[in-house]
Amino acid sequence: MIILYLIFRYVLAWIRYFNSLDSRLGQSTWRWSYDYPVVGERDISDLDDKTFVRLRRKRNRVITLMYSILLIMFLLSMSLLSEFLIFFLT
Repeated sequence: MIILYLIFRYVLAWIRYFNSLDSRLGQSTWRWSYDYPVVGERDISDLDDKTFVRLRRKRNRVITLMYSILLIMFLLSMSLLSEFLIFFLT
């Protein structure tokens, strides 16, 4: 769990780093930037601003990694908790 937490903190640092590279990404560490057409919003395509779109896609991959680490940490903690309860209740 400690190793996963340290990896999680490292991934959060990368998200903050990507956010600081371009102000259009925003400061949120928990949401993906959209790469698809949204009603009422004009999305920047790869032809309009190639560097920004590539940066946004990298950031979105790191956010996906962050969520997968959180899911693994949650499942591991529930497993440890159930083992703990089974050990002490029997």
